[in-house]
Amino acid sequence: MRPRSSHIRELSLPMSVAAQIATYAFLIFFLILAAAPFYWTLVSSFRSMGEIFSRPTFLPSRFTLENYVSLSGKTLFWRWTFNSFFVAIGYTLLGLFFCSLGGFGFAKYTFPFRDILFWILLGSMMIPYHVTIVPLFSVFSKLGLVNTYWSLIVPGSANAFGIFFMRQYISGIPTDLMDAARIDGCSDFVIYHRIILPIIKPGIGALAIFLFLGSWNNFLSPLIFMRTSEMFTLPVGLAALFGQWKVEYGQIMAGSVFTVLPVVVVFLSLQRQFIEGLTVGSLKG
Repeated sequence: MRPRSSHIRELSLPMSVAAQIATYAFLIFFLILAAAPFYWTLVSSFRSMGEIFSRPTFLPSRFTLENYVSLSGKTLFWRWTFNSFFVAIGYTLLGLFFCSLGGFGFAKYTFPFRDILFWILLGSMMIPYHVTIVPLFSVFSKLGLVNTYWSLIVPGSANAFGIFFMRQYISGIPTDLMDAARIDGCSDFVIYHRIILPIIKPGIGALAIFLFLGSWNNFLSPLIFMRTSEMFTLPVGLAALFGQWKVEYGQIMAGSVFTVLPVVVVFLSLQRQFIEGLTVGSLKG
């Protein structure tokens, strides 16, 4: 007679396989739901305007580059693309510098009212951005910075989330490294540049993705601060294709494909740093 444990193993094995199959089927189903809009956008960018509104098919009956050609030739698409890249890269670099420097200060230095200032900084995360847009516009208008790149790069470059994220990450670095560097005659900025930054590269990569995507997808700020179509970024430029009497759906689909590509490239290139930065940084307090 077989032991009772062997019967349990024989019964539990099919159950585990069934559970795995159900899990994978569940994940594949939601993957299809998430990927369907992107696939539909990509396929529709190669359809003619008439076919976009006809009976939907899995593939276009006739592939055409008309939407891409008209988007490139009849709009300021390449100017909008340059604006988006310039603003996003500038915002990311400036944000990485200020956030890492601020996080370094809060994590490794003791100064009056440090904890109070840090809690005030965290409290500022609860203030909606829409509340500050009018005062910001008033200030930039008086400074003559409306309709310039600075109005999109400077605000939020030293944001509370970035400083908090860097502070949590840098807190796990041993202070003995800084003390040893000071004995060797290193200044505080040299310690930040030569010791702190190389150690926190995963956190820098994770924060870079957050900052770049936040700036790249930003719609409200360019809509408010940019007054001419030549200064529009891609989200505002594509929204301008929704005319009062005519909507260029084909051009919008083609522009959306181009808009998604940099996001995918940035995430894939920094994927390892992003995952490592989140997992390691979450364990440091």
